[in-house]
Amino acid sequence: MRKRCTPLLDGCRVQFNLVRLFSTFLFAVATLGFVTPEAKAASGCTSASHYGVGDGYHGRTTANGETYNAYGNSVAHRSLPFGTRLKVTNQSNGRSVIVRVNDRGPYVGGRDLDLSYGAFSSIASPSQGHVRVCYTTV
Repeated sequence: MRKRCTPLLDGCRVQFNLVRLFSTFLFAVATLGFVTPEAKAASGCTSASHYGVGDGYHGRTTANGETYNAYGNSVAHRSLPFGTRLKVTNQSNGRSVIVRVNDRGPYVGGRDLDLSYGAFSSIASPSQGHVRVCYTTV
């Protein structure tokens, strides 16, 4: 029978400490939102939509574990790290808003950003459904 590793067994102390160190690192990355070089260079122009009011997402858990607030300033993006801050500017009227990536999506072709209802309302009328925007990291 194989000996189980616990923090009390001397032969497993190194293995246990490495696992604990790695877990601490992952926790720090997840909570502090370290920005990768790809995220620092993220920018582009795309079509953006909104979600959260009338579709059942308000109050549910986002991909990063937060409770979704449809009236806050957040955004869903397929690949940018959680915590990345973006300045999103409506191309038709020049209005902009600062948002933070806290969810994954959108899953509709031709769109890279899914803004919260509150953020979308800052740059356009929600009745438009989607608008053409440019974004860059802040």
